[in-house]
Amino acid sequence: MIQGSIVALVTPMEASGAIDFKRLKTLVAFHIEQGTDALVAVGTTGESATLDEGEHCTVIKAVVDYVDGKIPVIAGTGANSTTEAINLTQKAKQAGADACLIVTPYYNKPTQEGLYLHHKAIAEAVDIPQILYNVPGRTVCDMLPETVGRLSHIPNIVGIKEATGDLSRVKKIRDLVDSDFAIYTGDDASSREFCLLGGHGSITVTGNVAPRLVHDMLMAAIAGDSETALAIDSKLTGLHEALFIQSNPIPVKWAMVEMGLMDKGIRLPLTWLTEECFDVVRAAMHQAEVIQ
Repeated sequence: MIQGSIVALVTPMEASGAIDFKRLKTLVAFHIEQGTDALVAVGTTGESATLDEGEHCTVIKAVVDYVDGKIPVIAGTGANSTTEAINLTQKAKQAGADACLIVTPYYNKPTQEGLYLHHKAIAEAVDIPQILYNVPGRTVCDMLPETVGRLSHIPNIVGIKEATGDLSRVKKIRDLVDSDFAIYTGDDASSREFCLLGGHGSITVTGNVAPRLVHDMLMAAIAGDSETALAIDSKLTGLHEALFIQSNPIPVKWAMVEMGLMDKGIRLPLTWLTEECFDVVRAAMHQAEVIQ
């Protein structure tokens, strides 16, 4: 089981919007050096919605190659079409990904039975470990714990990214699944409490900017060391909020440009962080001591 800080990696881009593979390689090396436990390639933070299928698969393959087996790579392969999700998942397996992160179908608002059949079809079609991804704030679709429990009995569905921010979901899901089923949060602001309650880690946005701190905080929380986890998280609270002051990944990309980790590039319909937000994000970065 992957535990700890699983960074939802940004996709660096040039000013033109072209993918910057040189910076992507540098970012992968940065995370390995900083102790990140795993990377998600082309999730929400990686702008999966604006990469075409060819780019999507190329970025996954590039991250796998750059990581070179040092840490696990989880590929974002969800779609609101079951056929498309199967296709992306097959290609991620071919690229060498260790697992896939599959978001609930967005926009078309399936029933709980539809969610079950959608994820069951992907799992049966592609023999690769699969992590469910529940983020109703983005998808307008909430996968209930009972549906997670049903899906957990499918052998290659191995975990869930539960991004509701509802801490009561940890116990609800835990009571319905086996002990080897991974439960991750997708909500940075409550990740410490989530892991202290028995979660296995966070698929994190904050970890793009402060990877070492996020890793250390989450590992302390997983170990039940609430005092250490709180002390570290006190440095991160500003980032947990500021990195969502506008739609993700707008603030995190701006922060990474400030750190010199990438160049200014994002794709429409996302736009660059507005100037009135600069000081808020910069103050949070000072609090976390990622800039002077």
